[in-house]
Amino acid sequence: MDGPFVLLASLITLIALANLAPSAEARAFFVFGDSLVDNGNNDYLATTARADSPPYGIDYPTHRPTGRFSNGLNIPDIISERLGAESTLPYLSPQLTGERLLVGANFASAGIGILNDTGIQFLNIIRIYKQLEYFEQYQRRVSEQLGEEGTQQLVNQALVLITLGGNDFVNNYYLVPFSARSRQFSLPDYVRYLISEYRKVLMRLYELGARRVLVTGTGPMGCVPAELAMRSRDGNCAPDLQRAADLFNPQLEQLLSSLNSDIGADIFIAANIRRSAFDFIFDPQRYGFVTSKIACCGQGPYNGLGLCTVVSNLCPDRDVYAFWDPFHPTEKANRIIANRILSGGTDYMKPYNLNTILAMDPWT
Repeated sequence: MDGPFVLLASLITLIALANLAPSAEARAFFVFGDSLVDNGNNDYLATTARADSPPYGIDYPTHRPTGRFSNGLNIPDIISERLGAESTLPYLSPQLTGERLLVGANFASAGIGILNDTGIQFLNIIRIYKQLEYFEQYQRRVSEQLGEEGTQQLVNQALVLITLGGNDFVNNYYLVPFSARSRQFSLPDYVRYLISEYRKVLMRLYELGARRVLVTGTGPMGCVPAELAMRSRDGNCAPDLQRAADLFNPQLEQLLSSLNSDIGADIFIAANIRRSAFDFIFDPQRYGFVTSKIACCGQGPYNGLGLCTVVSNLCPDRDVYAFWDPFHPTEKANRIIANRILSGGTDYMKPYNLNTILAMDPWT
């Protein structure tokens, strides 16, 4: 009589293990970039570019600020959900130790750009080459657990997300009239310079072992509430920043295609965030938003001036606003963008969307 019961117990155990498998065996995830993907590194730095006080995080599961520039989850969090993994911790978090290292790490830092002089007004932020240095340091730490070969496998099989470029315009070229960079370069020349510098960053990431890299372009920068408040006369998107996005994003796609051709593999995946955001910015009602011009949290025209703080105007329902603060989307808008990354067609993702990549890669 014991035999069937033993067999049944074994089957139940196997089913339970199978249900655990997605999170237990999820590929590592690494995040680089700026405030759109920072999940708390700047909390550990003496900088003004931070989101560690209410009402940030009001809709996060803990209802407390986490350092994410959002009312809730950001794009990396939503990608982690799809990977069947917990969200990656900020690299500077003291909790990022032991087995939690194997989930991956978020190296992003609000305020940074492709260029080292971008975001200098924020003082102490983790510029992109420092993020890459931390990635090297991370690998040395993991090798103590997995050995060099195991660490290389973890990194090669990982998913990487990098988001750069917006601050090079908003917080550099167009930060003030007649900025140093705008005196040095015409806009087309500045874009070409950014692309040439970005190429070096991406090649360094490849040298460090990254083999599946989602690279997001800039959003429609002239349409965010901050730029509407400062630059728009009639509520339409600011044309100078829109021109910058129109120049930068196609050249970034061309760069990624060129790099893949040189390497001989589809390492870099272009995520057209501008197109994703255009969808709900120009047809907000279709996506359940009452407005894509006014930030949920802020003050002044379009709630686009200054910082989001406890004394700011705060909307009661974040799900009907496309923008959370003067620059950053709400969690609901982040989910729309993340869904395009996951399942969008070639208008949004080239050469593949993330679901296709996850189906293609044998270790997923």
